[in-house]
Amino acid sequence: MAKLYVNPNVKKGHINPELQGHFSEHLGRCIYEGIFVGENSDIPNVNGMRTDVVEALKEIQVPVLRWPGGCFADEYHWMDGIGPKEKRKKMINTHWGGVVEDNSFGTHEFMELCRQLGCKTYINGNVGSGTVQEMSEWVEYMTFQGVSPMADLRKANGHEEPWNIDYFGVGNENWGCGGNMRPEYYGDLYRRYQTYVRNYDSKKQINKIACGANADDYHWTEKVLETTFDHGNGYMNGMSLHYYTLPTGDWNKKGSALDFDEKSWYRTLKATLKMKELIQRHGAIMDQYDPEKKIGMMIDEWGTWYDVEPGTNPGFLYQQNTMRDALVAGINLNLFNKNCDRVKMANIAQVVNVLQAVILTEGEKMVKTPTWHTFNLYKYHQDGELVESSVETREVGLEEKYMIPDLTESVSLGKDGRLHVTLTNASLTDKADIEAIFAETPVKSVKAEILTGDMKAHNTFEAPEQVHTGEFTAVSVSGNKVTFTAPACSVLHLEVEI
Repeated sequence: MAKLYVNPNVKKGHINPELQGHFSEHLGRCIYEGIFVGENSDIPNVNGMRTDVVEALKEIQVPVLRWPGGCFADEYHWMDGIGPKEKRKKMINTHWGGVVEDNSFGTHEFMELCRQLGCKTYINGNVGSGTVQEMSEWVEYMTFQGVSPMADLRKANGHEEPWNIDYFGVGNENWGCGGNMRPEYYGDLYRRYQTYVRNYDSKKQINKIACGANADDYHWTEKVLETTFDHGNGYMNGMSLHYYTLPTGDWNKKGSALDFDEKSWYRTLKATLKMKELIQRHGAIMDQYDPEKKIGMMIDEWGTWYDVEPGTNPGFLYQQNTMRDALVAGINLNLFNKNCDRVKMANIAQVVNVLQAVILTEGEKMVKTPTWHTFNLYKYHQDGELVESSVETREVGLEEKYMIPDLTESVSLGKDGRLHVTLTNASLTDKADIEAIFAETPVKSVKAEILTGDMKAHNTFEAPEQVHTGEFTAVSVSGNKVTFTAPACSVLHLEVEI
């Protein structure tokens, strides 16, 4: 029997709600059709936002939403997306699918979406093809209260009061699609551009995020920090990190979201577990410059990336979502929790219809994916205090190179005074008998939920409830011990009253 040790008396850090953040890009059917259908659509909407999608995202308590990209951000010119929709510029989305972008979803629409969701805003600015003036004026347009050309323009476009920008990304993937820059060059650009991302309201700080590395490019992290830190660190609140889980490790042949075998299952989870190494090694470089951990690691793009679904536009990155993706989500969310002293935000890619989406839509139909259900289990960690925990594991898998630990966990103390335990069992064949021991803490009661099923189990528009959470009652309590069995291929949440 595996032992799960929990010490509620040892607090390890605060779990920002933003660790369960999301990402929306002008890519495929994420924005258009997925989130925004326009005010005149037959699909129920409020100010153009799909009611069903908004309600589903509110249910998982989306804490922050990133927009407009992604690679799209460094070709996005914000003035194209304001004013009367019929007068907005039409352009070709050169990054994603070569389709027409009519800019009907712009700044006002994004802020309205965040208002409906009740979430924080994360705007990504254009460094790759944009000017300092353009970025500065966008911030002024969105946040300035007084009299100025940009504030007057916002008012003329129908929004009298300024909005809040909670997070502002100064460029995106500037090592690649955002300009193919060297880290030293980007570091100098960051210093310049961020100067003009002004806090017009001293009571409402804009958290500035620098473009960080692609996966294990530790050189980028080192050189950007070296370039930006020689005059202090007062102008950087976060640094991004992007890492996608590829079953094959080959960007040219990533594998199918639905047609995979047991070996691919373990290879995928082995790949996603690399996130732990990335957090630790990039974190160690950040520690050299920022030992007090004032700068957050913002993992603002993560998730599975497979070959697109057959018959769909290759540039739309539409893929299905199975229990394999649920385990990827659970493993990563546990890792983010366990490293919450450095990781301050994470944004899964992407929220609707793209990559590891939590929601899929087709016309008026909507489906909650297994990943959505995982987020629904983990939402209780938001704003909690990470407590000390560890679990005994054993290696599982079919190939020596791709063996993985069967279990991952994280535990938090919520504002409700209850302990919240999330646990994944990645084994495809073996259940895990677990004895959870709560140090010097008698347990009064436990409520539990589970997500489990066949490794390929997924929800479709014809069968939207194939995969869903259910009550988990096979739990026994004795003193400070809780005993339960985690089935193979499962994600669990235990709410422990102490």
